[in-house]
Amino acid sequence: MNKDYVKLAIAPIGWTNDDMPELGKENTFQQTVSEMALAGFSGSEVGSKYPRDPAVLKPMLEIRGIQICNAWFSTFFANGEKAKTIDEFVNHMNFLHAMGAKVIGCSEQSKSIQGTSLPVFDRKPIFSDEEWRLTAEGYNELAQIAAQKGMQVCLHHHMGTGIQTPAEIDRFMALTNDDVYLLYDTGHIYYSENSQQAMLAVLEKYLPRINHVHLKDVRDEVVATVRQQKLSFLDGVKRGTFTVPGDGVIDFKPVFKLLDEAGYRGWMVVEAEQDPALANPFEYAVKARKYIRETAGI
Repeated sequence: MNKDYVKLAIAPIGWTNDDMPELGKENTFQQTVSEMALAGFSGSEVGSKYPRDPAVLKPMLEIRGIQICNAWFSTFFANGEKAKTIDEFVNHMNFLHAMGAKVIGCSEQSKSIQGTSLPVFDRKPIFSDEEWRLTAEGYNELAQIAAQKGMQVCLHHHMGTGIQTPAEIDRFMALTNDDVYLLYDTGHIYYSENSQQAMLAVLEKYLPRINHVHLKDVRDEVVATVRQQKLSFLDGVKRGTFTVPGDGVIDFKPVFKLLDEAGYRGWMVVEAEQDPALANPFEYAVKARKYIRETAGI
């Protein structure tokens, strides 16, 4: 892949999990960003321990050669919370803009079960036609707001939400305008469909509208346990559903090939939430960086 076009980042969720703060509570912000830089990454997403004042955060990252590339934002359009969502989005966008980020990764969290104890495969939400309409309308509006700052909005398809499966991604992409992009996440598509083929099909189909990529690997045996024992999304995370590229079952070579051939420009982010007590974050960051260097040539 072309080093001039593609930049590599890693998410802090491997060090401290925002959904389960007890995981990695001992890992400080300074340690996290230092280890990211030491492992060879030049970008980061934003975690709960990060200072939210750009004047404080920027110098701490610049001294380490780290740039903010995105930060999670939850939308609640299907729930009818449009005004509140847009109000919070503007503040979030302004923070990311001040940090130099170009994309805003959003997840539609209406009815989401990802943070609950409900079984992730059996109880995922299904949106009604009206909820789909509200969601698409909301995202079209977010894209227009972001464009005024020279930024782009992308939807993070996610386990346990109303936009998880390829069919749901298809519906979202069909209902939204071309300036609404997709945050493509290898781990979430593979997890949802248990299929490398389905994972690649989504990538190939939406390459022109993918502006941010999350690289995470999956452990099949943990997913099988999650299905059989009807476990929640967070139970799966604690047991090791996800890991870094090169450590699970996903073959990333065709992922990198498709992105390269399409002339993808943007960030690729290693985002593999694990229990830091079981998977040392720095060790796994180094492992991921080595694998990407060997497999993608960057």
